[in-house]
Amino acid sequence: MEIWDVYDKDRNKTGKKMERGSVFADGAYHMVVHVCIFNTHGEMLIQQRQPFKEGWPNMWDITVGGSATFGESSQSAAERELFEEIGYNFDLTNIRPHLTVNFEFGFDDYYLIETDITIENLKLQYEEVQQVKWASKEEVFQMLENGEFIPYYKNLLALLFEMRKRYSAHFR
Repeated sequence: MEIWDVYDKDRNKTGKKMERGSVFADGAYHMVVHVCIFNTHGEMLIQQRQPFKEGWPNMWDITVGGSATFGESSQSAAERELFEEIGYNFDLTNIRPHLTVNFEFGFDDYYLIETDITIENLKLQYEEVQQVKWASKEEVFQMLENGEFIPYYKNLLALLFEMRKRYSAHFR
């Protein structure tokens, strides 16, 4: 059972909690995080979801993402998702989200990291991730067009690729 902090429209914690899957009360929101890892060739590390994963089975997605759980900050949730899903440790303590997208029931923080990691050394979470690979913007767009990639707005994906050099967290 996953428990989330409840936020108000201004992103302040309300002191309330909610269980994943329960109905949102009026004015209640939660936090989601995504991390996009890019290499120095401008490719994004993408993951393919497991065929038995609820929601978008077998589809490709950006590097990692998920909901922040009770007591987590945006940064600690992003660090946890990175480690849980692909076995990669990265300290985001002093890094703000590069982009926040508001959606109906919450806030979605995006972090952009540039690093040339060796994907063969990653430890993929069996419950979530089938495989990972590096993909160019054009490859991601083609996968999106073919229905193989989670249906993000194409312009959002383009923005992530464009922003990767601005304010990105560099680690080599």
